[in-house]
Amino acid sequence: MPKVQTMKRFVLLSLFCALAQLSAIAQTKISTNIATPTDQSLVINGIAVVVNDEVITRQEVAERTLMIERRLTSQGTALPSRDELKRQVIERMIVDRVQLQMARDSGLKVDDSMLDRALSRMAEQNKLSLQNFRDQVEREGTSYAKFREEIRSDIIMQRLREREVDSKIQVSESELDNYLQAQKASAVGSQEVELSHILIRIPENATPDVLTKQRLRAESVLQQIRSGGDFSKLAVTYSDSAEGLKGGSLGWRPQERLPQLFIDAIANLKQGEVSALIKSSAGFHILKLTGKRNATPIAEGVMQAHVRHILIKISPTVTEEQAKHKLIDLKQRLTNHAANFADLAKSFSNDSSASKGGDLGWLYPGDVPEFDSIIANLPIGQFSDPIQSSAGFHLVEVLERKTDEVSGERQRQVARQVIRDRKRDEATLEWVRQLRDQAYVDIRPEDK
Repeated sequence: MPKVQTMKRFVLLSLFCALAQLSAIAQTKISTNIATPTDQSLVINGIAVVVNDEVITRQEVAERTLMIERRLTSQGTALPSRDELKRQVIERMIVDRVQLQMARDSGLKVDDSMLDRALSRMAEQNKLSLQNFRDQVEREGTSYAKFREEIRSDIIMQRLREREVDSKIQVSESELDNYLQAQKASAVGSQEVELSHILIRIPENATPDVLTKQRLRAESVLQQIRSGGDFSKLAVTYSDSAEGLKGGSLGWRPQERLPQLFIDAIANLKQGEVSALIKSSAGFHILKLTGKRNATPIAEGVMQAHVRHILIKISPTVTEEQAKHKLIDLKQRLTNHAANFADLAKSFSNDSSASKGGDLGWLYPGDVPEFDSIIANLPIGQFSDPIQSSAGFHLVEVLERKTDEVSGERQRQVARQVIRDRKRDEATLEWVRQLRDQAYVDIRPEDK
């Protein structure tokens, strides 16, 4: 950027910050005049952080900190001091804000209808109606409106990462060959592991002094863990990863889909044990193995299902209720033998498979995750209730099933996804680190 433009941006930003501070002072005076002398809930909404051309206010930090405290307490996670927690919350808000700014500048959005579908799926996964789900969120002390916007931001950031990271991961044919050969040679069955993770980030282009400082910090955290410190609490206190404010939990993962340096680090760990310090380009990692269980390897026979469907998409002229009612009506016609599935699919389905009578061919588990339970349980020749996916609502029929050995082509497809998953975590950490380090960030000290 030319120097004149840089100076102009700096002046405008400084002016904006000054105006915001004056506004905060004015609001404080007004609030002070109104509040009673014993009112302890007053929040001075000054500037906490400047991130590029936006500000994060102290009130936003206070609200997010309170929300995180409530979540951690409900999970039974021990809390660090308020100052330590606030520092971590601010850092997470900076990282999120930088990603949301990039999404905004590139025109990436999530509209209300898409957000509503995501929330409906969350409610269904919790076996709740949408209203009961909303009530539960508010009982936990979070405004549903704020919760909605948090989920919107999460979806936007996920889509940004898919575009900026996932789409750029390359897997070579030699990598596939090596992976499949290693799978055949391995005598160990496929396993899933439950991990917790702490990351001490290394800034981009770190000097030797900074690198040494971060290593010593990571070694100190590891020593605290080995001396009996609570891993979850230490993750909340120190971890620079996205999972830090969740106590470091990565949840259950297929072991083979972890980054290779993680696989090597936990190879000889027993449940409850902690790894040595691991160094990657993103920083220093500490892993705790909290669980291990067997999983189905990809080389074994799997159940396939021959499936056809009718898709009704949601649009400005078609609501969710209208789509569901349409499919219920079509199901009734099919059940009464008043119509043929293929003909209805050709007439009503909004999917490219409509020309083939809705035929999707043979599906493996995971090809269409929303169909998995239907594929497993729906009697052949019967019709499902409307099933919601990101594409809309579906009416599904299972024509036949078979258990078959996975074809060589299918094995390579799955292997490609496994290797992509291995690379994704490291690539995402590196991408986030670069975004954070390239951003203009000014953390304002809090007046005492």
